[in-house]
Amino acid sequence: MNEKVKDIAARIRGLRVIEGLSVEDVAKAINLDVKEYEKYENGEDDMPISMLYAISDFYRVDLTEILTGVSPKLRNVCHVKKGEGLRVERYDQYEFQSLAYKYANRKIEPLLVTLDPNNDPELVSHKGQEFNYCLEGSVKVVIGDVPYILSPGDSLYFNPMIPHKMVTADDKPAKFLTVILL
Repeated sequence: MNEKVKDIAARIRGLRVIEGLSVEDVAKAINLDVKEYEKYENGEDDMPISMLYAISDFYRVDLTEILTGVSPKLRNVCHVKKGEGLRVERYDQYEFQSLAYKYANRKIEPLLVTLDPNNDPELVSHKGQEFNYCLEGSVKVVIGDVPYILSPGDSLYFNPMIPHKMVTADDKPAKFLTVILL
């Protein structure tokens, strides 16, 4: 596991210890098997972004703090230049860049996502609402068992509690903007 994953795991473990909670307490609260949670907290497995959101929500801390160890400070405006988004390495199949990571108390999480055509991720689900806007290439969004093909300029708004995944619709990389209501 890379150092970033181990650092995130250490921060999550630290939050649990500070709160005086057991592994079982946290696993139950975020609806996860204890053994699976222990793997995440020990840095033995890469934690899905949906799980990171659940943990940040549970501890009432900003996701940026879990990812970087630094609390976001901006409250009125957050200007992120092209290529300067915070890289969120959660899955090999996706490359995420947080586009508002410096803004405190976000109600939405805008992410630039790059898809690798050689990967086929598992279905995920999370709370909130989700909006996807295709920027480059062709994105296939599978919601449940229904595929939606997005070309540049196309968008999709959906309930992310329904298991879903995004893949390229062909053998070329693709980029899309996703906005998740937290």
